[in-house]
Amino acid sequence: MSFRKVCIYGAGAIGAWLGTRLGQAGCTVSVVARGATLAALQQHGLRCQFERQTLAVPVQASADPAALGVQDLVVVAVKAPALAEVARHIRPLLGPNTVVLTAMNGVPWWFFQGFGEKFAGTQLKAIDTKGEIAAGIPATHIVGGVVHASSAIVEPGLARHHFGNRLIIGEPSGQKTERVQQLVALLTQAGFETELSAQIQKDIWYKLWGNMTVNPVSALTGATTDKILDDPLVRGFISNIMLEAKEIGARIGIPIFQQPENRHEVTRKLGAFKTSMLQDLEAGRPVELDALVTVVQELGTLTGVPTPNTDILLGLARLQARTRKLY
Repeated sequence: MSFRKVCIYGAGAIGAWLGTRLGQAGCTVSVVARGATLAALQQHGLRCQFERQTLAVPVQASADPAALGVQDLVVVAVKAPALAEVARHIRPLLGPNTVVLTAMNGVPWWFFQGFGEKFAGTQLKAIDTKGEIAAGIPATHIVGGVVHASSAIVEPGLARHHFGNRLIIGEPSGQKTERVQQLVALLTQAGFETELSAQIQKDIWYKLWGNMTVNPVSALTGATTDKILDDPLVRGFISNIMLEAKEIGARIGIPIFQQPENRHEVTRKLGAFKTSMLQDLEAGRPVELDALVTVVQELGTLTGVPTPNTDILLGLARLQARTRKLY
């Protein structure tokens, strides 16, 4: 199959980065957007600033997916709190062969599709309480994605890419299907460092292992990642949470053969930056605690792993978000 018609569902920092590159690669790009973002896209197209240039691609933008029609590829790049609404409206974009690439942080609703041994098929209530997301976006359409890049919104419809250019994608089943191999080829052609995963859930869990702690701690403190890791008490607290998640991973078939300090060194190499959750908090946007932290607590209960440190982090971050009416 070919991926000529591409729709970006969520023209935020990552969606704009992906969409401009795909447009430059020759895809016909459309965007589902609302409000100021919709107006900006209709006037200027989709834009992303890179170190040496600003790319802009013309797009068809609408608040109504039905106006855009069936797509070859739909990139879902919204934050997790918006997923239920996406699931209610995405159907007009989906034909029998449409691929839905999830480019999001945290554990996705389809995590246990084709994976997890005795936990296979488990519905994660922290992500999809009533099964509405799974019903709205059938698992047969899904290709999972992990983004290793940092971007931020400058203004509606315009993102700035900071660092990182790596995408990992894979079928939930781990199969090397024709469609996922062709998607790797497209993303590589578009300029991304693209890797085909033998088990995308493992890549999702490894990324989560790092950002399930640093993200909410940054939101609680306002600190950049370097300051968080420079504080020995905070780093120790984070490491204890990571050890809980490491044990959970081992029980669902995702062993991690590193220690928390090894992962901290990876984060340190990225320099001082504001996490996506801190950016959301400062902008007054809903925070995606459930996909990053609440789901780990749920998986702890599911696998019989105590999570006292995770519980503390979740309680504090949730209280802060609720106080600000962002959760």
